[in-house]
Amino acid sequence: MAGPTTRGMARAAGINDKQLRARDVVRLSRGTYLPRALAGDLRARVAAVLLTAPPGAVVSHLTAAALWHLAVPLRPLEEPVHVTVGTGSAIRGRQDRVVHRSVLADDDVTRSHGIPLTTPARTWRDLAMVLLPAALLAVTDQLLSSGSTILELQTELARRPTGRGSARARAVLPVADPRAESAMESVLRWLLHEAGLPRPVLQHEVRGASGRFLGRADLAWPDRRVLVEFDGDVHRERDVFVNDLRRQNLLIAEGWTVLRFTSADVLGRPDDVVVQIRSALRR
Repeated sequence: MAGPTTRGMARAAGINDKQLRARDVVRLSRGTYLPRALAGDLRARVAAVLLTAPPGAVVSHLTAAALWHLAVPLRPLEEPVHVTVGTGSAIRGRQDRVVHRSVLADDDVTRSHGIPLTTPARTWRDLAMVLLPAALLAVTDQLLSSGSTILELQTELARRPTGRGSARARAVLPVADPRAESAMESVLRWLLHEAGLPRPVLQHEVRGASGRFLGRADLAWPDRRVLVEFDGDVHRERDVFVNDLRRQNLLIAEGWTVLRFTSADVLGRPDDVVVQIRSALRR
């Protein structure tokens, strides 16, 4: 077995039930199988699900986001495959899939590597139904960075201006910024927005009194000489860590207040993060 298959397809190819129960085969759900070597391949799992999905089923929501290479924070890395079917479909979800029912316009659907999936804008509107605002902001920032426009997202929202996720989508759009460089940086920004703090400048270039380039800050309030950095896992590497410290010393010597946070701070102690930044801005 070289790819995804159903029990019926396997039998037609001369593969019996005993072979389908072999260790090198994964049973995704009732009657759907995948070689174990492909179990971690999202496109292979999607193809397996579509084998037993009704005609017209479209990959959507979190799975479409993954196929569009959008990082969705605050969600498990492994999700069942999400598909959208017509409102009259009786198909039910299974272990390997989540089924959504909705009307899809022709221009809400496209194809990527042969897979039918929702367009980036339609994917965004669907995600507004299932994501927290902070995660939705992260997705919105990435979409704007990758070529989608605010107008496209506004148009998609105008198609479904009410209902689940509509208020969340409207709240996030004005905060979105294509300059964000990581999903967790967007999550941090939403935290500050909710706290009512002044809007920061993203990716601000900092220069010393002599004009020397000192670095680029994730978030900055230049008029208050305060900058905030979100340190992801890469900042634990020795060379990056050493450079971070050297740059931080230069910035402090030039009169900047430098605050650095990790996901443990943003997710585990968000109130403390807000208090520290607010205090720095007041000084």
